[in-house]
Amino acid sequence: MTITLAGEPFILYVLAAVRVVAWLVIVPPFSSRAVPVAAKTLLALGLAFAVAPALSLEEVPQDLVTLVTYALQEALLGATMGFVTYLVFAAVQAAGDLVDVFGGFSLAAAFDPMSMNNNSVFGKLHGMLATMLLFATDAHLLVFGGLLSTFERVPVGAPWQPEDVTSVVTVAFGVFFTCAVQIALPLVAVLFIADLGLALLTKVAPQLNAIGIMFPAKIGLTLLVVGMSFPVLPHAIDRLVDAANDAMAVIG
Repeated sequence: MTITLAGEPFILYVLAAVRVVAWLVIVPPFSSRAVPVAAKTLLALGLAFAVAPALSLEEVPQDLVTLVTYALQEALLGATMGFVTYLVFAAVQAAGDLVDVFGGFSLAAAFDPMSMNNNSVFGKLHGMLATMLLFATDAHLLVFGGLLSTFERVPVGAPWQPEDVTSVVTVAFGVFFTCAVQIALPLVAVLFIADLGLALLTKVAPQLNAIGIMFPAKIGLTLLVVGMSFPVLPHAIDRLVDAANDAMAVIG
């Protein structure tokens, strides 16, 4: 049995898959080692197949050099959008890292074999909560939709002139720090006031041995305020999804 494939549609499909793969390699949680390579590959092929009927190419590359150039351009475009999306979603974990620093849990940082770096307690917790909320609220479908819509703005093989990429990345860094501080600021403020109160207590009544109760009090207070912050996370995830889609729309 002989299977024949049309050259132009197949090349378009492969180039679209290259853009999606480059995006998946960087964007969490798909970039994690917890997601098998086979699952990433099948997901990339499936997403590329979804946009394949709408793809078109004015001039089909006839030589290997042109084909490789198109593939590199698609990989660069996908990696750029993936990096900006990664910055936006990393804000939730950064907020957890700030809570760890001010709550004293940063001393309990442990090596995470999935991300190949050290993760603190609440930084890892907030990252896992963000991933759970992303799939529980079907927000990941909106992110996929933002990625697939870039094929309409920048068709496969079309010259990509990234005039505003620098400003988009700068804005993404600003969104990253702003969202991280906004999520963690109420918790950090409470922990700072608790530290200030315990410090004043050691001056007013040193015989109470405030140092002995400082660590248990901060641990209990940190757990309390982190638990109270959970209802705010779904709204934060919705805002981050909108920011990620806007960033990909500007890049694309």
